[in-house]
Amino acid sequence: MLKKFKLLLKELKAVPRKTYLKGVTALFFAGLALFGFFYLSIYWGMWGKLPSEQELRDLKQNEATEVFSAEGELIGKYYIFDRQPVLYKELPQHLIDALIATEDVRFYEHSGIDSRSLLRVFVKTIMMGDESSGGGSTITLQLAKNLFGRQDYGFMSIVVNKLQESIIAQRLEDIYSKEEIIGLYFNTVPFSDNTYGIESASRKFFNTTTSNLSLHEAATLVGTLKASHYYNPRLFPERSKERRDIVLNQMQKYGYLPEDIYKEVTERPLTLEYQYFNNNEGIAPYFRSQLKKDLVKILDTLTNEDGEPYNVYRDGLQIYTTLDYKMQVLAEKAMTEHMTQLQKQFEGAYGKRAPWEKQQLITEALKNTPNYISLKEKGWKEEKIMDSLTSKRDMELFEWGAKKMVRASVADSVKHYMKFLNMGMVNLEPSTGAVKSWVGGINHKYFKYDHVAQSRRQIGSTFKPVVYTAAVEAGIDPCTYYSVREITYEGGWTPSNSGPEEDPFVNYPMKTALSKSINTIAVKVLYDVGINKVLSQANKMGFPPDLPPYPSIALGTAEMSAVDLAGAYAGFANKGHSVKPYYITEIKDKYGNTLATFKPKVSSKPAFSRTTNQVMVEMMKATVNEGTAARLRYKYRLPNDIAGKTGTTQDNKDGWFVGITPNLISVTWAGADDHRIGFPSTSIGQGANSALPAFALLMQKMNADPQFAEITQAKFPTPSEDVQQMLDCEPLERDNFLERLFSGADDPESAEDKKEDKEKGLLNVIKGIFKKKK
Repeated sequence: MLKKFKLLLKELKAVPRKTYLKGVTALFFAGLALFGFFYLSIYWGMWGKLPSEQELRDLKQNEATEVFSAEGELIGKYYIFDRQPVLYKELPQHLIDALIATEDVRFYEHSGIDSRSLLRVFVKTIMMGDESSGGGSTITLQLAKNLFGRQDYGFMSIVVNKLQESIIAQRLEDIYSKEEIIGLYFNTVPFSDNTYGIESASRKFFNTTTSNLSLHEAATLVGTLKASHYYNPRLFPERSKERRDIVLNQMQKYGYLPEDIYKEVTERPLTLEYQYFNNNEGIAPYFRSQLKKDLVKILDTLTNEDGEPYNVYRDGLQIYTTLDYKMQVLAEKAMTEHMTQLQKQFEGAYGKRAPWEKQQLITEALKNTPNYISLKEKGWKEEKIMDSLTSKRDMELFEWGAKKMVRASVADSVKHYMKFLNMGMVNLEPSTGAVKSWVGGINHKYFKYDHVAQSRRQIGSTFKPVVYTAAVEAGIDPCTYYSVREITYEGGWTPSNSGPEEDPFVNYPMKTALSKSINTIAVKVLYDVGINKVLSQANKMGFPPDLPPYPSIALGTAEMSAVDLAGAYAGFANKGHSVKPYYITEIKDKYGNTLATFKPKVSSKPAFSRTTNQVMVEMMKATVNEGTAARLRYKYRLPNDIAGKTGTTQDNKDGWFVGITPNLISVTWAGADDHRIGFPSTSIGQGANSALPAFALLMQKMNADPQFAEITQAKFPTPSEDVQQMLDCEPLERDNFLERLFSGADDPESAEDKKEDKEKGLLNVIKGIFKKKK
């Protein structure tokens, strides 16, 4: 460029001076006129409409909606661009100094355009090709670019965009003060990892607010502005530290930082406390996913000042929830610890007999994948579709402990994911229904289906307390004895017991039958109470009204979500009052104005009496102390006051555990996403093994933290003397064989029918005694 310029000067010297001056003058004015017209064409919007003064006064930017825990901890965001506004007075002075020293040292001297910098850019960068000379952008010019972006105008792009920005910058300087411009800049500037605005960047990279940014944190973030990806402190920490130190050097150079502090801070290592705020990462991803669905429906009923519905992605709302941040962290850890071990146990027990190794099952699962459905809709033939789905490529697969990059096909991935067990666990406050923790699955990135709210599975023996509650309410004494032996009911249905075979000549009282979760007795109690009364009792407790009206309901053939089951069980710890689980307490707009509040929904009438309440709690405490949930005591050594109920469904498809403490209801489900795959044995699949340990591990962690003393140290009320007497009976009795032989005591017919046909009773008894156990 310099050589060409020198040659041009030699040629011009050969031209007569008078002619030369006329030519240069004409050329100058022609160029000036051309530039003036060009500038006016941009000013008049011929290259794209420029924002008016009024539009600049009414600046609106998409702002992220923030979600907070009950304690005010930020747990997530919903956004198109991760941006959150902050006031100028919240900006620490060293943050402002770092920006000015690095980006625009004459910021307070110019009116949007720094002529000296522009001259330097023109001469050195454009004329001499020296790209190291720096840019001429002021903070105001950068703000204009941040607010309105840049368009593609071909080879004229850089010139047109720069002139547009200069016009907008001058308008901004006319409208806003220097402090307001600084505030706007920090609220709109892009940082690393798709983060917009200093508040979002502060929370994401250092888990703090802007007002609490330290000097080295502020310098780190300002340093990324030169090239947000290149100096990303998460991806390139060493590079980012070097840039941070340059920022600190600039601050020292221009008198914003004493030399001793400069030296001290530059010696510090770069430390981050990175926070993920996307759908798959971070705390409570399943909860946030469900919350977003609910918010969309709620916001459709609320309108902003323009009469438009609020938008969860754009309007910078503040959502306050009931979630306990610390408990959520512990619940996720407990789930991970348990499911990692259960998965190994599950796969080891199946060995080479694993159902996910069966080609028919894999093929059926493939036909439900989006890939198969999409190709089918395009008209592909079956053979071609299968060829496509079995072709291998590089992909990332989930494994406990680490991600795995492999060469695999869609069919391989379907087979891989089919083997994984999943879990749903929800904890709520029984007095209000406030959700305290929500674990919807093992990993939201790979398993989107939520097993707290979306999944409805058979609830197994967790329904038995409803049967026994109805029985006590109907006046049946909890010490009423029932035989364990199997009998066949109308229609040929013969419920049997799981686990070790029971002695057919043993009778158990209801309290023992519940703690041992004996199927045969639960059905007999249901027949004694009457199925309609049991269903009515279930409805009063908050179970759904569409329960199947069949005797098998006693064994939990009804399907429910974990969160609904928790709400129904809350009555046992809430004086008989069921609750509607809720998790949003308040919605505010970006200015802090309350848009909506949400209160607990507790049933107005108790579903059962105080006496029944105490009886049932004592019976379910026996489940924990000596029954199917006893491993809470002997294995996990939990000293807490706990009642509970385990549940296991047919063919070991689902494992459940409901834990009841005075101030917390916990429901846990475990099983495979694919309904066709169950646990290989009851010993592994029973709720006491598949679901209970997650609750046990959570309680252990909460016991170790004084913060949860209100939950972990709470005690159930001492039962009344009447209730204690009602439960004062032997845990079993031996059958009187002769009496049993000549009566049809276990036949589900009425007592009058039994008296009229003792011979039939004798045949039923003999058939029951010698029946082959399943």
